[in-house]
Amino acid sequence: MQIGLICPYSLTLPGGVQGQVLGLARMLRASGHPTRVLGPCDGPPPDAGVTPLGDSLPTAANGSMAPIAPDVPCALRTIRALRDEEFDVLHLHEPLAPGPTTTALFLAASPMVGTFHAAGGSLAYDLLNRPVRWLSRRLDRSFAVSDDAAAMASHSLGGRYEVLFNGVEVQRSRQVAPWPTEGPTVFFIGRHEPRKGLTVLLDAMSHLPPDVRLWVAGDGPETEDLRARTAGDSRISWLGRISDEERTKRIRGADVFCAPSLRGESFGVVLLEGMACETPVVASDIPGYSGVAQGGNDALLVPPGDARALGTAIDKVLCNPDLANRLVASGRARAEQFSMRRLADRYLEAYADVVGERTAARIGSPVAARPRCAGAGSERAGWGRSMLVSQTIALPAVHRPQTSRGPPYPCPDCPAPPWCRPPWWASPSQRWPSWSAWGPCRRWWWLPWWPSGAASSWVGARREPYGAPCRPARPSSAR
Repeated sequence: MQIGLICPYSLTLPGGVQGQVLGLARMLRASGHPTRVLGPCDGPPPDAGVTPLGDSLPTAANGSMAPIAPDVPCALRTIRALRDEEFDVLHLHEPLAPGPTTTALFLAASPMVGTFHAAGGSLAYDLLNRPVRWLSRRLDRSFAVSDDAAAMASHSLGGRYEVLFNGVEVQRSRQVAPWPTEGPTVFFIGRHEPRKGLTVLLDAMSHLPPDVRLWVAGDGPETEDLRARTAGDSRISWLGRISDEERTKRIRGADVFCAPSLRGESFGVVLLEGMACETPVVASDIPGYSGVAQGGNDALLVPPGDARALGTAIDKVLCNPDLANRLVASGRARAEQFSMRRLADRYLEAYADVVGERTAARIGSPVAARPRCAGAGSERAGWGRSMLVSQTIALPAVHRPQTSRGPPYPCPDCPAPPWCRPPWWASPSQRWPSWSAWGPCRRWWWLPWWPSGAASSWVGARREPYGAPCRPARPSSAR
């Protein structure tokens, strides 16, 4: 099964969604399924199986800065990748985030599975409720990574969402050698912004013994201010952005892994990473974390924003080896329950289901037995100027074109969905061409007139001799 995973966030920047996409792709390949990841990249792709779609544009979202790519070049690269790869199934992570996932929702012909990660509400969902509801119906199966994410998606978009928690690569985490330390060490990684609670952790350092060191990885809008505030504290090491391998090594080498987030966490996959690395975890008691770790068993959870309680919990783990060992043992078992292997197997079942349902629908369609279009099998070349750049949709059958002059919608052989209609600004010659007719097996894209050669080079639009396009060859008298 040829599988395509699409991530709306830059794959070269650290993030929970990006880590899930790349980890899931590795596990699917290990299961024998060719898998490619499509997404923006601000630099060299992080994996050999990644198709970069261009640079990202940081955008404010959910109290953070999301590195998305909502620009036209990214959309065109996405269209070309979808045409070239011919995926059997597409898995969209954050399907309605602006960028390649929404492009795929509009244009892809393959069966699609969507996973919703965000929780806590979305202004875009509220302002654009009707369009996003319509787009969400294009998904063959919808999943959410937590109960909070499912509640948000259900409230904003309607529909049903199966909860499939994020996974962690347990074996890969345990095979990494620990990073050497010079004494009791606490490790933090995340974006330096208010909701991640780094300020609380820095305040908690005043409640810890003077020999405790703190590793701070990542960066963000608060980095410079926080570094200036702690300039005189030699216990704190600012690491900046680090690789995934170094992150895993430092988690394994640290004595405590701390996640003091204040809000906006739909699923605590970062806690699972700490448990998989066999490191005691101290975190905030917020919904996204309490659903992953059982307080007192798998991790110590403290009230969010309470620096004194956070410092006390860290000191308690450092001073009590029995407690630390118990947290490690319980966390190890908890991480096994969320292994990426189990998650990949469940998604493979979902992929097989949606592909089977789509195949059954095509075989059972009464349109499937109808004859081909007139002119099928001929190479359609030399069209001069293409009317609009469009994306082919593979429907159950090829539809016979309408030969009478006038609006070619709907096609007499099938209903015409709204997205097949020409845009409101199309000229009469575009709406009612005298020499051909368009059935609803082409979906209109929103670029204006371009020479067909440019459209082919930009979008990768090939003039197929036969297939989904329902446009007959242009009469020789009109060439």
